[in-house]
Parts: sequence; C-alpha cells; structure tokens
Amino acid sequence: MQLPTNRFLASIRAGQPQIGLWLSLSSAFATEAVASSGFDWMLIDTEHSPNDLNSVMAQLQVLAAHPVTPIVRPDWNDAVLVKRLLDLGAPGLLFPMVQNPAEAEKAVAATRYPPHGIRGVSGCTRANAFGRMTDYFSRIGEETAVIVQVETRAAVEQSLEIGRVAGVDGVFFGPADIAADIGLLGKPTDPAVWELIRPAAQRLIKAGIPVGTLVFDPAFAKSLLGEGFSFVACGGDAVLLARGADGLIAKMRG
Repeated sequence: MQLPTNRFLASIRAGQPQIGLWLSLSSAFATEAVASSGFDWMLIDTEHSPNDLNSVMAQLQVLAAHPVTPIVRPDWNDAVLVKRLLDLGAPGLLFPMVQNPAEAEKAVAATRYPPHGIRGVSGCTRANAFGRMTDYFSRIGEETAVIVQVETRAAVEQSLEIGRVAGVDGVFFGPADIAADIGLLGKPTDPAVWELIRPAAQRLIKAGIPVGTLVFDPAFAKSLLGEGFSFVACGGDAVLLARGADGLIAKMRG
C-alpha cells in the first residue's frame, strides 16, 4: 500500500487555483453535508472553534470519501499538537500567527522526521494506514502541505522571506487579524488592509510561492484568484448556517 498524492499540493504547485471552505462547526455530520459540494479543499479549524482531536479525526474520516483535500489549522505552532494531527492523517496544516522566518522554520521542522525535523515517530497510525504504507516515511515530507499564516503588519512585511523558507508550501494572508493589527478591527475588507496585502502577495506570486486567504465575499474571492492567488476560501459552514437562518426568517417576517 502506498501513500496517495496530495491533490491540493500538486494543484498549487502546478498553478491550478483551489477554492476552499472553512469548517468551524466541529461536527462530522455537518462536514458530511458539505463534503460533496465540489470544493477543492476544506479547512478544519481548531484555533477559533471547539474542535478537538476526536472531532478532527471524524471529519478527516468523512472527507476521505470525497475528492476534497482537508487542511487542519492547529491552534498554535506547537510541535506536540502538530505530531498528533499528522498521525491522524492530516494532509496539510495551516500554521497561525507566523511572524518571521524562524517561526516558519519551526513549523516545517514539526512536520518532518529526524534528521530533517523533530516529528516523533510511530509506526502504526491512521496516517500510515496502521503501518501498511510501505513508502510513508520516505514520502510524507514532500506530501504534507505546510502553509503559514501571516496576520500582522510586521509579518506581511517579512512575508517573502517567510515564504522562501525551505519546506513552506504557501503563505496565507489573514485579513481579519491584519485589519486588527493596523487599527481596523472588524474591517477585513477595508481598502487599507488590502493595500497592505496585495503588494506583498504579488511579490510572493512573482517568486513562484503560492498565496492564499479567506474572504466571505464570493465575488472578491473570485477576483483574488484572477490576481494570481492560488488557494482562496470563500465561506464557512458556520457562516452559511447563520446567514441562511437569518435570510429565511427575514423572508418569513418581511
């Protein structure tokens, strides 16, 4: 038995745009409801949701039956948590609040076995089909997506250097936190936020480094893909549920 190719990684490396959806409801049942909707990747969030290891695993199991790549966001750049998420079989990780190249190097090291990193070794995990994958140890480094999230002005200014760290597969701009950092809390689509993000993103794109983000406006998300962004999430399960409920009751009472 062999390790499958990471479709998300292969696609962004080949310049094929990837459309994503955020998963925050922490429910395998809710994830199953959207799993076959046609998104290229889905982000299982543990930073801003009540997900734990068991709920993450259940969602990975659901998504394994569909042609969509799950990416998991750990709540911090924590090597112990990263080890556990990778052992569960997460095909990629989005590391929050990476501020500089040294922190990006730390993130990469957490995903790599010695001598290239510090990931602990277990021979029987869900990730390696409980020891059945004969090429797991030799290929998992190249098949694990390592995406680092820049979320402050200082990080955006260093984003090219962060993106050039060996083993980093892409740089993700977090507009909500960038907005907060520059005094625009709650205004992630403010022009000033994107005047900061866009030039940094274009420098990365010109250097051949994939860039991504999350915006809750499909038209804006589509325009970013047109500007060369490689992977863009355009919505979230919790937002779809909440706004759908708001819209339904508004129609009934209106």
